[in-house]
Amino acid sequence: MLSDVTTPQDLDDRFRETLAALATPSQRRDPARPVTDDTTLTGARALDLFDAQATSRQLDLAGRWLRSFGEGYYTIGSAGHEGNAAVAAALRATDPALLHYRSGAFYCVRAAQAAGWTPTERPEAARPEAERDEADQPSGERSDAGRFDAERFDAQRFDAERGGTDLPAAADGPVEAAPADADGPGDGSAPDAADPGEPTGGAGSAVDRPLHPGYAEAARDVLRGMVASSSEPLAGGRHKVFGRADLAVVPTTSTIASHLPRAVGMGLAVERLRRLETSGRRDGVPTSGGGGATHTSWPPDAIVVCSFGDASVNHASATAAFNTAGWYDHTGLRIPVLFVCEDNGLGISVRSPKGWVETTLRSKPGVRYFSADGGDLPRAYEAAAEAAAWVRRHRRPAVLHLSTVRLMGHAGADAETAYRSPGEIAADLARDPLTATARLLVGAGLATGEELLARYDEIGWQVRRIAEEVLDEPKLTAPADVVAPLAPRRPARVSRAVADAAARAGGPGAGARAEAFGGRPPELTGPLTLAQSINAALADGMLDHPQMAVFGEDVGAKGGVYGVTKGLRDRFGVARVFDTLLDETSVLGLGLGAGLAGMLPVPEIQYLAYLHNAEDQLRGEAATMQFFSQGAFRNPMVVRVAGLAYQEGFGGHFHNDNSVAVLRDVPGLVIAVPARPDDAAPMLRTCLASAAVDGSVCVFLEPIALYHTRDLYADGDGEWLSHYAEPGAWTGGHVPIGRARVYGVGSAEDVTIITFGNGVPMSLRAAATLADEGVGTRVVDLRWLSPLPVADVIREAAATGRVLVVDETRRSGGVGEGVIAALVDAGYVGAARRVAGVDSFVPLGPAARQVLVSEEAITQGARTLLAR
Repeated sequence: MLSDVTTPQDLDDRFRETLAALATPSQRRDPARPVTDDTTLTGARALDLFDAQATSRQLDLAGRWLRSFGEGYYTIGSAGHEGNAAVAAALRATDPALLHYRSGAFYCVRAAQAAGWTPTERPEAARPEAERDEADQPSGERSDAGRFDAERFDAQRFDAERGGTDLPAAADGPVEAAPADADGPGDGSAPDAADPGEPTGGAGSAVDRPLHPGYAEAARDVLRGMVASSSEPLAGGRHKVFGRADLAVVPTTSTIASHLPRAVGMGLAVERLRRLETSGRRDGVPTSGGGGATHTSWPPDAIVVCSFGDASVNHASATAAFNTAGWYDHTGLRIPVLFVCEDNGLGISVRSPKGWVETTLRSKPGVRYFSADGGDLPRAYEAAAEAAAWVRRHRRPAVLHLSTVRLMGHAGADAETAYRSPGEIAADLARDPLTATARLLVGAGLATGEELLARYDEIGWQVRRIAEEVLDEPKLTAPADVVAPLAPRRPARVSRAVADAAARAGGPGAGARAEAFGGRPPELTGPLTLAQSINAALADGMLDHPQMAVFGEDVGAKGGVYGVTKGLRDRFGVARVFDTLLDETSVLGLGLGAGLAGMLPVPEIQYLAYLHNAEDQLRGEAATMQFFSQGAFRNPMVVRVAGLAYQEGFGGHFHNDNSVAVLRDVPGLVIAVPARPDDAAPMLRTCLASAAVDGSVCVFLEPIALYHTRDLYADGDGEWLSHYAEPGAWTGGHVPIGRARVYGVGSAEDVTIITFGNGVPMSLRAAATLADEGVGTRVVDLRWLSPLPVADVIREAAATGRVLVVDETRRSGGVGEGVIAALVDAGYVGAARRVAGVDSFVPLGPAARQVLVSEEAITQGARTLLAR
């Protein structure tokens, strides 16, 4: 008797038992006709979708098999969610998709759509089964080759099996057979001769239809991901993802709702690009990234599809995405996004309360609600087609609530019996979507149960064969290979991009530049503050990067709470400088989607403390994109953040946040901290160029207390003001990523102070005090907190043999720890000391001085070093 536990063996056996019991249809239906009288889904397309669902199911079984002997590293499967094949069929291959990790059937359909096969074609790779080399088909066992056999999946038998007759020998590539048409019947070709072990069927039967080569290709992609093969086409062995640039499938690495804000941003960008396209102007906005990255060129009427699980509706990121989509819809701004909630009622072991998901999704303002049973292929297809058409026509957001089941637990190690009753598991088994599709096809007269079982086995045979082949593919074996796509740095190209921008600003763009600045370019307005210099550099960036957009809370009409973006909206319009709703997750999500679509987003986070609730959008989404796609997708972005402490008469820890540890821990992230006006502009130009050229994700951390600082040593000295460089001087003043600035005070031979941000003016004042005592000081402004300017630090430390690290962040988890570690790693043997902020939040008012670094502490720290 079959058990109530959905093990791979059990699920496979139940499917076989069900198909064997199906009655033979009394007559055949023309596959060109609708599969039922109340749907537009044709029999031919339903047969195709069965193939996709069966391929997905066989991939799940293969994943468990690979894991059983330690060669598979990912077992979250799609069993029970195969209804998403209908969603893919209702969309276009050019609609960008961000997929939930149970999207095997969707991915198969998308691969077939992208192949562009038509029913009159028969690819050369397609051969009748009897024409295959005998070495490719074990005689007499073919009808059972796709069957899941628990004994054959035993790890101890694996080596013997690879040399035996149960499995076909590895070949140069997958067996690809001619596909069936998505809208009509197959070509009707029959095998030239019947092999005794081959499944056969009557004219027009399911097994006469050759398998679409796109499904085999998709299976190979997925299996390569499971075994961490370096040949996997997108992540290259770094993660198992659903993604490929040529399929317009954007990789998502978590899908616990963290990709939903990006989907909203993509929808916003897709619609902006569409409006530019249809208005006959593009404003220089490309649909493909530079620097060798390849992006899908999405047509003007494309929509974004984003799938996720029911438990994810409760996540803050999902709430942010739905709210943002509805908020913009309420304001009249169109966001063509179709959210797809695949609701299996469980978040691992936690049940979604009955009715909760529907109630939640129906209540989202500005988001149209559609629903369907994912186990009912025609109904799911019709609902998905209706939802997609509505979004495409109205350019507005909608959600498709697709009810599903989860078979075989959450993942391979999940024991469902610990939290589900046998009755519950059996109820889900009764709703198996693959079985439901088989019943549909047999009931419609399109196939017999025997034919579908043979089809299932044929697919299983191909999947097992591909699994055998990918096992032998290489893995990533060197650290350099692993990190290669993480954050490419091409400083020569970035420098050249800055030089080109200077040439344009001083040459053909000089007139437009003069007009944008009202006839007075910033180099002619006298010395500027830090805030004014950033403002001017943003304007120059907008002139040189027509795809650049500045957005955030209060950046438009108000010009930012500190006036840094003042006047930009008037110069460049509301389409390029605009206010967002008050939600940092959504602000960054808009940037993620816009960058992916080909724009150059410059979002602003109003205060550093506000970044922490949205940090995963940088860590888990932005910074991982190139890493998990080998550069096929990029998220160029420059995030401006007002931060750090020392605001006089204003603050508390929200407005004086001095913690950057969460940023420095993100691999590949560029962190710039300009202290002086004459550094701010060239550093911002570098960040913009790096984002455009290398797809870099940059955080431009602006010290609030220095925004409007004018003086350094005494009131009225104007020593912290700087002239803005004219375009002709941009190349000579270029500041590469990871290069420090060094100030010499006095003889500069006695002590080296290494600092950044607010520590720079404080250290310079301390150095002036020390100079009066006959002490020469080198003050090193790091400028870049990631990557640290290690070479400059080591050189300047060795010059004096005494290093004082002045770190305005905290002693634990602060920047100083990284500087000291870099010195130790380099073999520095001189004296070193730290002056850092106390491990405390920054309190309100005068108490802040008790936990922050002071000039007196810097001076005393240097004296202590000199006394050793």
